This record gives sequence, C-alpha cells and structure tokens, in this order.
Amino acid sequence: MNGLLKFITCGSVDDGKSTLIGHMLYDAKLIFADQERALELDSRVGSREGKIDYSLLLDGLMAEREQGITIDVAYRYFTTDRRSFIVADTPGHEEYTRNMAVGASFAELAVILVDASQGILMQTRRHARICSLMGIRYFCFAVNKMDLVHYRESEYKKIEKEIKKLAIDLDLADVTVIPVSATEGDNVTRRSEPMKWYQGPTLLGYLEEVNTGAGTEEGFVMPVQRVCRPNHTFRGFQGQVLAGQISEGDMVTVLPSRENAKVQSLLLADRKAETVEKGNPVTIQLNKEIDVSRGCVFVSGTKLKVSNMFSASILWMDDTELVQGKNFLIKIGTKTLPATVMKIKYKVDIHSGEHLNASRLYKNEIAVCDIVTAEEVVYDTFRRHKEMGCFVLIDRVTNMTSACGVIEHSLRRSENIVWQKLDITREIRAAKMNQKPVTLWFTGLSGAGKSALSNEIEKALSVSGHYTMLLDGDNVRMGLNSNLGFTEEDRIENIRRIAEVAKLMNDAGLIVLTSFISPFRSDRERARMIIGEENFVEIYVSTPLEECEKRDVKGLYRKARSGELPNFTGISSPYEAPEHADITIDTTGMSLEDAAKYVLEEIEKYVDHETGQRV
Repeated sequence: MNGLLKFITCGSVDDGKSTLIGHMLYDAKLIFADQERALELDSRVGSREGKIDYSLLLDGLMAEREQGITIDVAYRYFTTDRRSFIVADTPGHEEYTRNMAVGASFAELAVILVDASQGILMQTRRHARICSLMGIRYFCFAVNKMDLVHYRESEYKKIEKEIKKLAIDLDLADVTVIPVSATEGDNVTRRSEPMKWYQGPTLLGYLEEVNTGAGTEEGFVMPVQRVCRPNHTFRGFQGQVLAGQISEGDMVTVLPSRENAKVQSLLLADRKAETVEKGNPVTIQLNKEIDVSRGCVFVSGTKLKVSNMFSASILWMDDTELVQGKNFLIKIGTKTLPATVMKIKYKVDIHSGEHLNASRLYKNEIAVCDIVTAEEVVYDTFRRHKEMGCFVLIDRVTNMTSACGVIEHSLRRSENIVWQKLDITREIRAAKMNQKPVTLWFTGLSGAGKSALSNEIEKALSVSGHYTMLLDGDNVRMGLNSNLGFTEEDRIENIRRIAEVAKLMNDAGLIVLTSFISPFRSDRERARMIIGEENFVEIYVSTPLEECEKRDVKGLYRKARSGELPNFTGISSPYEAPEHADITIDTTGMSLEDAAKYVLEEIEKYVDHETGQRV
C-alpha cells in the first residue's frame, strides 16, 4: 500500500471541483449508507433536476449549497485498497483566494480542474501559480465537462497544449492531464466509453499510484515551541521535528546563538525514547544550561540562515493595498517578530509570468519583495527546508493574515554588515547627563497644539538641567525628508526616518521630543519598535477636529476643504487615534502654560534618572 497522499483540488469558479471529488467518493463506495441516502434526498431539491448532485458531499455550508459554489476549504479523509488520502476541496472564486492558498500550503499534489468548454482561465493560472509558490511540484490537470464538448479529442488536445506551456512557465516537476466528466463519472473511477481515444489512467487510479517522492530536506531541524520547566530539576525544550531524526547523545546546535550541546534525554509524549524522527513531537533535555526560548531552532547536520534580511515571493491577500515600507508581524517557524516590506522588486503577471515593476500590490497579486526583520531570525530557503522557508505577514492593527510567502534567498548585505560594538555605551552617555534618554512622541491633528506644546516642554526640561532635542514635522521636511511627499509610501518612510534619528539621539543620551501628525497606528507602532518599547512615550494631543479647524493658523484646512490640498489628515485622509496612549491631553480651552504643566507632571516618571525604569 502506498503512503498517505495529501492533495488539493482547485481551479476557476464552477469548474466542478466538489462534484469531481464527490463522484469519486460515491463511485468508490467510500461513503456510509446514511450519507448516500442523505445525498439522494438532498439532490431532489438541488440544481440537477433530481439527479444526484455529488458536490453536496463536500459543500457543507448553506451559502455554498444555495449559490452552487465552494466558499470554505473542505477537508476529507478517505482510504482505498491501495492508498489513504486527505483532500482539500478549495474555492474557485477570486474573493476566496486566501482560502485556496491555505489549502495549498498543506498539499503535496494539486488536482486543477479546467472547464473543457472554456479552457484555461485567469483564475486557473492564478491557482497554478499559487500552488507552485506553495511548493507543490506535482500537478494533475483534470479537463472536466468533456460531455459538454461531446467528448471530442480535438478540444482536449487544444487545452492540453495550453497546459504544457503553463507547466514550462512554472517549472513543474510532474504534470499529468486527464479528460473527465465529473457529473457523468467518465475517467473518474472508471474508464470512459465515449473517450476510448484516451489511453491514460483514471483520476483515482493516478492518485493511487503517483509517487510525489520523499522529502529532500537535509539534517535535523526542530523549532522550539515551548520551554517545559515542571520543577527545578528538569528543563526540556518542546517542538515538532521538521526534518531528519535525533537520538540520545547527539550533538545539536542552538540557533541563533550558535551554542552547542549534547542531547541528554528524549521524551516522546510521556515516555522516554532513544530516537525521534520527522513529524513527531519531542521534548529534548540538554546536558548543559543554554539560553533557549520559543523561536530558537535546534539543528544538526545542516546549515540554516541567521540574519534579518531576505528576498521572498508573497501572495498578497489583504483588501488594502501593500506599499513599500509597511510594517507587520512575521511568523517563521515558531518565531513571531516585527518586520517591514522594504521593497517590492516586481510583481508577476498572472497570464504571462512576466515580471512587472510595481510600487504597491493589490489583493491576490503575487510579487517578489525584500523583507527586513526587527532582529535576527532563523530561516532557510523554501526549496531546502519547506517549513523553515515559509512565513505569514500579520497586520499589527487588525491581527489578520495579510500575506503568505516563501523565502527565495538571503540578502548579501545582511550577512556582510555586522553591528559594531562601541566602548562608550548609551548607558555611559546617559549617566554623564544624569537623565534617562527617551523619545516623547507627540501625535495629533494639524492645529492640535503639538508643536507649541513640545517646544514649551523642551524649554522647561532644558531649564531643569536636561539635555534635549526637538524634531518638528515641518522642520525635518525641509532637510532630512525634503525628498518625501505626502503619499502613503512617503508618510511611512517619513516616520521611519524620524524614528531611526530619534533612536540615534537616544543612544547619544538625549531626551528627544518629536512633533508629527503620524496619523497611522501601524506607523507609530513601527516607531515604537525601532526606538524600543521602554524608551517610547506616546503623547496624544487629542484636540478635536472642530477646534483644530478654528485655529487653522496655516490655512491648511481651508485649502483641504476646497480641494486644493489632497491627502490632508482629518479631511481627505484618516487619522487613527491611539488606543492606549501613555499621556492624553485635549488643549481646547487650555492655556499653553497649563497644558505644558500637565504634560510635565505626567512625563516625570519617564525622564527621571533616579527611577531608572519606566513605570
């Protein structure tokens, strides 16, 4: 009996994916008697005029049955005399491409359906590219609905030619093309009488015999998911073995620290084991104490990358577009940390595979991007180690998955540039100034009072003996950021540069005050990440829009209202107020002196060197 085969069915809308798998299960007697009876009863009110609607075996949602489409991924496990299978029946509609990508991420083989009456469509090409992106190299193209073209061999040959061209474009390892009729059962589990010109296997016969090959991943790899410390005598590191095997007495390297240790004991569930192989969960106890936490990786007999920059192919799945410089959380293996899409190198044309210049991505587009992480992370290229070479990008505000991707290669500069350790540290500089260097980040609408308030605060801090630097939005745009406009990409870059400058000034021992609208939460979160959580104080000047418009010293609101000033925050561009600001002040009806006095009292705990830490 051949091993377990995990495969996915995909293709364009109404190509017959659910019907095909349903018919396969029905003909092969792989459903229970009560399921068969329920299918016959449900089909009486289905879309086949009383004939059996095989798609009902997989389309379980009411909306799926009403519309006759697949929305969610339906997983089915079944076994024949020759093999066991897990199939993911995925949606064909472009709106649910995200769900299709989830199904593709687990599969070894893809069954892509093509409507014989329509040929290869844009969504068919997109799904083929996504499957290829997800590491699937074995494809079976089922040319369905042959009954609608009267089982003509000429129609099949025409589509077969298109498929072979697509296979060359995507560099697919193994491609099989089978003409079928999902509704009538031709070439699904039994050979077709009307298509005697076809001499290949049936779909089920192909799936039972196909050999997708053993994994080529080298060495032992196990990302640490949890540190187990039930008492002071035991410290174990738990995770799933992704590649290779490990035995008692083996030497392992812990990444990213690169420290070595010997395996003292192995636990498989609650029992001791001498050897643990790929796919099994394990608890590893080492022979010496090493600093290991979630996200670290145990390796042996292989080399993984440890850096903070790499190039990756991604599928963008968010409704909002992706722009360069946008910040996310990235999850690689068991490690989650902040990351930024530095550059969109190019996007891929779904039809031709051509590389197109792009500065932003829209939903369901595929592109190659350069990504930088907040700290060094352990990874590998997708082709060498599948699990350590794939990742997801998570929106920091909504916590939704925005993209999935695979790592193509590390960026050379990440390996050639090494942080230079200096003898005069931030702490030494701060001690000389007798202060705790932090960044006071003032945010709020134009006219809220940020500039006047931060200027007054700086004067007061200077008088009390503190060393400071004020970075004002308008002033910075006249020099450092004079080449930036007010598009979303430029606003993101504007805030990134300011945060990097503020961090350097904090390292010099200075207290930095910044006065910027910084309208997006994600940008402020990114600034917090760059500067450091313990050094970032968010001060929200919450003066309402009506009051800001009354002040309108620069006449900007008037221009924005008349349409002369596009992308103006509060009018034609949104302002996302902080949800948990460290300090909040509404300057409406307050004198500058009173407002400054209030903020000074609030920031004492952050800048007082005696306390040493934020409270």
